[in-house]
Amino acid sequence: MQLTTPRTFLSAATIVFMFSGLGPAFALRAAARQAPDDAATTAARVKRGGYLVGAMGCNDCHTPWKLGPKGPEPDMTRALMGHPADFAVTPPPKLDGAWAWSGAATNTAFAGPWGVSFTANLTPDMETGLGKWSAETFIAALRTGRHEGKGRPILPPMPYRMIGTLTDDDLRSVFAYLQSLAPIRNRVPAPIDSDEQK
Repeated sequence: MQLTTPRTFLSAATIVFMFSGLGPAFALRAAARQAPDDAATTAARVKRGGYLVGAMGCNDCHTPWKLGPKGPEPDMTRALMGHPADFAVTPPPKLDGAWAWSGAATNTAFAGPWGVSFTANLTPDMETGLGKWSAETFIAALRTGRHEGKGRPILPPMPYRMIGTLTDDDLRSVFAYLQSLAPIRNRVPAPIDSDEQK
């Protein structure tokens, strides 16, 4: 074979590279760099996510509260399931003066000038939680302040602006932790617009 053109030379070099054993080894190393998280990385990510969820107080609003021996506390048997579907809220009290918003006894429903908002189910239930979400969808929601990154606005008191300042890696860790939880089927009510309260 005569190597007179650049195309012929590149074809010959490719054949030598692939059959020399270097090509497959190079391809495997490249694939390993792009491979999904291994078990150790996933475990570390879940652990970091659990730490962040605890430090940011996600259970304070996304876990229904109960009366414990020392007063109100999150009911961790219903951790991060959001506002209980079976807890109907009455119309909120009229707010005036120094009071700008109010919260339900479960600490999962809030009323203010925006209407009534209910905390979301953050468990990986496929129908009522984050089970169908991807890490990218989760990140987009917290970066844009919109449901699934493109839907309705995320309402107060959800501190998406603060949480959205986390790095992508930290948000992926939070999402990995949430996906590691046992799914809880709990369909949270839709928000109530302020116009509907009247």
